[in-house]
Amino acid sequence: MSESDQDWDKGGPERLYVITGGRAGAEEQAELDLVTLIVSLEDSQPGMQPEHAAILRVCRSPLSVAEISAHLALPASVIGVLLTDLLADGRVEARAPAANLPDLALIEAVIDGLQKL
Repeated sequence: MSESDQDWDKGGPERLYVITGGRAGAEEQAELDLVTLIVSLEDSQPGMQPEHAAILRVCRSPLSVAEISAHLALPASVIGVLLTDLLADGRVEARAPAANLPDLALIEAVIDGLQKL
């Protein structure tokens, strides 16, 4: 295997350029951040770009953008471009992460208890 082939396999810039079609997509992916949850709405189809198909496979249950990036060993910026494509095609859905905030009544009870001390 030549040195250029090894660079390609390691995720060199040429490979990332090809995967994204040269797009950076910063304007288009503004609604996505690292904790946005992505879930597949359909299975991968023959002839799809391999990275798109991989995203659809790993997102059968909701995963964050950061988790998808880790699973596919691709930078989050590249994942963002690919997810923008899949969102535009209606193949995935983006969801805000579930906020596990404490109950307001509990917080008020704690504050009342502290004030009584």
